Amino acid sequence: MERVAVCIHTDDPISRSGLLSQLRTCPELRILPPEEQDRAEVLLVVADTVDDPTAALLRRLRRTTPAQLVLVVSRVDDTGLTTAVECGVVALERRNEATPANLVRAIVSAARGGGSMPPDLLGRLLEQMGRLQRRTLDPRGLAFSGLQPREIEVLRLVAEGFGTREIAEHLAYSERTVKNVLYDVTNRLQLRNRSHAVAYAIREGLI
Repeated sequence: MERVAVCIHTDDPISRSGLLSQLRTCPELRILPPEEQDRAEVLLVVADTVDDPTAALLRRLRRTTPAQLVLVVSRVDDTGLTTAVECGVVALERRNEATPANLVRAIVSAARGGGSMPPDLLGRLLEQMGRLQRRTLDPRGLAFSGLQPREIEVLRLVAEGFGTREIAEHLAYSERTVKNVLYDVTNRLQLRNRSHAVAYAIREGLI
């Protein structure tokens, strides 16, 4: 099995030493020195909490490196949890639960395009998403995808091979409305054409 190239990102030498001692002998991982961070598949970021400086760091790393971000944090509240996800963190471990086995699991999952976090944090994140959907998005007719129900329905009919006139008749819209819906979707989501919009909707599990 090819080892995952991981780099530890922290300003705390004690944290770095502790993580190095835990992970250096793990056969699944290849630990890179800080100067080789650009070659890492995963960045293991260590922080006390997800405050403004940590969020700024995560956003900078997300912009400047293709590596997946795994966060080890001492404390995280609901706002910090949401911020971490928004900043590109794909896996999160509490520092007091960051055993070698948990860290390896999180790092390998991140390298493979997956993600992980403790079950209670995942539950809190899902609860927040549900609250956002009910209080903010639903009243505006929106979903997390950024698509309105009628936009999803139009894309579903496009995927089934319906033309503009047929979609208009099926939904009791004007042809102009159907064209406007498709234009709005492709423009807002920066999609190239109808086919790209349908592919996006399928990939996101919307149709």
